[in-house]
Amino acid sequence: MATPVQTGHPTGVEPIVRDAFYIGGEWVSAADRETIDVIDATTEEVVGTVALGTAEDVDHAVEAARAGFGAWSQTTVDERIAALRAITAGLQERAEEIAALVAREVGMPLGLSRMIQAGLPIMSFGSMVNLLDELELEQQIGNSLIVREPVGVVGCITPWNYPLHQICAKVAPAIAAGCAVVVKPSEVTPLNAFILAEVIDEAGILPAGVFNLVPGTGPVVGHAIACHPDVDMVSFTGSTRAGKLVQNAACDTVKRVALELGGKSPYVILPDTSDMQQAVINGVGKCYLNSGQTCSALTRMLVPRERLPEVEMIAKAVAEESTIGDPFEESSRLGPLVSDVQRDRVRGYIQKGIDEGAKLIAGGPEAPEAQPTGYFVKPTVFSEVKPDMTIAQEEIFGPVLAIIPYDSEDEAAEIANNTIYGLAGGVWSDDPDHAKQFARKLRTGQVEINGATFNPLAPFGGYKQSGHGRELGPFGLDEFFEIKSIQL
Repeated sequence: MATPVQTGHPTGVEPIVRDAFYIGGEWVSAADRETIDVIDATTEEVVGTVALGTAEDVDHAVEAARAGFGAWSQTTVDERIAALRAITAGLQERAEEIAALVAREVGMPLGLSRMIQAGLPIMSFGSMVNLLDELELEQQIGNSLIVREPVGVVGCITPWNYPLHQICAKVAPAIAAGCAVVVKPSEVTPLNAFILAEVIDEAGILPAGVFNLVPGTGPVVGHAIACHPDVDMVSFTGSTRAGKLVQNAACDTVKRVALELGGKSPYVILPDTSDMQQAVINGVGKCYLNSGQTCSALTRMLVPRERLPEVEMIAKAVAEESTIGDPFEESSRLGPLVSDVQRDRVRGYIQKGIDEGAKLIAGGPEAPEAQPTGYFVKPTVFSEVKPDMTIAQEEIFGPVLAIIPYDSEDEAAEIANNTIYGLAGGVWSDDPDHAKQFARKLRTGQVEINGATFNPLAPFGGYKQSGHGRELGPFGLDEFFEIKSIQL
């Protein structure tokens, strides 16, 4: 039976207790482990408690995954498709529960959480059905048979901002390819991962050990996965700093590593733009998605210098109309940040922007007066930002927009590419061909033109220190295959 639709912020609800791990097709007691509280980002109350895994737990999970891989890697495409369909149906059945839980853990407004935090995981599994059905696993080239084979046991280490989406973006293609997985969700937002484990367990369609869940911290469980000799691949999403640690830990065993890391994505409004209001509204919205806690957020808005006053006026109005509040209230456009640590970090960046001389036109570092509890930050806009300022170079991960003026398109391209990151970008122009031409100058893995919507079947990943490898769609599926050549 489907979960009833959530109509208000949960009150008087007993905290969820997760004191077992899912290893080898069974719920394994973790009663003696250290625990961590999961906090409601709006009320600052405890949502649940989760046991934290150890390196020994990772050993058990990897051993189970190795055994499960032996059976699963030999299954037919039809068998894998049946499993993907069953998991998709199970996630659909619990979509409202997922949306409400992530709204509490992360703080995303419930309407968006339904569409994104619950919808994208369902799409990840559902899309693999058609992709796997259409995939050519074997092909003849000359006297060689080229065969796609599963890479093996995959460690999936995921972040807190789109928690179940990031898990499913790894687990779905890995399972489709015939791999087994060991998942470490973020210890900040781990509760939603257990719903996926329950769906898989109740479906009873995967061999024991194909899916394993071990929550824990990065330095303990994440490190144990990354350096484990029987893990064939690590797929990591998170900060660039943490990604470097994962890659270093994986180095000794020369395992494959896919990294989707940070971003400081440019949004370039070209001089031929006539409807500046539409362009700026789109840009501010793409910066503030999930309260700015989005790695691909368009956080640097590059505008022609002569249009700067107009842009400032529009951006200020949009920011001030971006209502912050309880994610379960329909009037809320932005929820809280995920934690007190993140809130304080973002406010520190806002103060840094002021200290370095950027022009504050909306928001600021002060606590919102109308929000006595919760990890809220005012939607903030800076203008006259210089390209070398801290707020123009470092990933803030909050609702903070930096407007940077430019004098020529060549300068705009230079500014856009002048960070260590290269995850995403945006271009706005009255001439789509002009926009596409400029988009090719951006050293980023993804560029949207004139507000184009996110495509969950297109490859997602970055250049430079935004990582390597791709997720989603056919390119994401290919990450989990080894290529073998059989000479005939």
